[in-house]
Amino acid sequence: MEDVWNKYRVIIVLTGLAVVGSLMSAFVVNEEEQVVIVQTGNPVGVINTSTVEGTHPAGLYFRIPIIQSVRRIEKRVLDLEMTDEEVLSNDQQRLLVNAYARFRIVDPIRMIERANTTEGVRIALEPILNSALRQELGRRTFANMLTAERGTALANVRVNLDREARQYGAEVIDVQIKRTDLPEGAPLQSAFQRMESDREREARTIRAQGTRDARIIRAEADAEAARIYAESFGKDEGFYDFYRAMQSYDQSFAKGEGRGDSSIILSTDNEYFRQFQGQP
Repeated sequence: MEDVWNKYRVIIVLTGLAVVGSLMSAFVVNEEEQVVIVQTGNPVGVINTSTVEGTHPAGLYFRIPIIQSVRRIEKRVLDLEMTDEEVLSNDQQRLLVNAYARFRIVDPIRMIERANTTEGVRIALEPILNSALRQELGRRTFANMLTAERGTALANVRVNLDREARQYGAEVIDVQIKRTDLPEGAPLQSAFQRMESDREREARTIRAQGTRDARIIRAEADAEAARIYAESFGKDEGFYDFYRAMQSYDQSFAKGEGRGDSSIILSTDNEYFRQFQGQP
């Protein structure tokens, strides 16, 4: 064994160094990540970045050990969470807003130069998201945030946030509000009372309009009925008299819901019974 070592010592050492060098220089790039090759502190290449022309796909790669280092950056969509922040609406309501944004790194070299890490991007974008939300919500009332106008406000926030995110190599995909609440205590109760008063006032207005419309319709119907009766009387006085007498008999003698059980005692030759006697 000693003879083999003495005879092939140089070859064994060189082979060992080659194996160690290969292990130190080889690295694998996964589909869900992008890699920046950094040499002496400066980015010199990117791998698996779809936004950069000529970039290489995911797979096995090699670097120069010690001289070059590998920076792995998420290629998937990332989240930027904003906890409850107090925002003043246009109608002077203090709102607690819980929002979030989704972004991804599209220029990893710029991200490393400006923010160093994805967490650095989050730290840079969080106050910008806060400021953009304050600006947009400050232009709208609390009630408007419960309507379709909310979508317009969030679209404006996304555009403003994306403009700033580009400086850090990121692209903002979406901005959404999880929850918008009023602070607990007197402001919340005051808002509820004001909303209740507004709904009650609206209900009174609707009822008043309904009553007015009902009176108009009833008056028009009574006028039309009177006109029809008058025309009927003018065409056939006898038939009109007979028809009105039948209506009177129905109301007086018929029994049913809402009608009393009182008895009426009249003489058989009473004028009221003339239609039963066949008299004109």
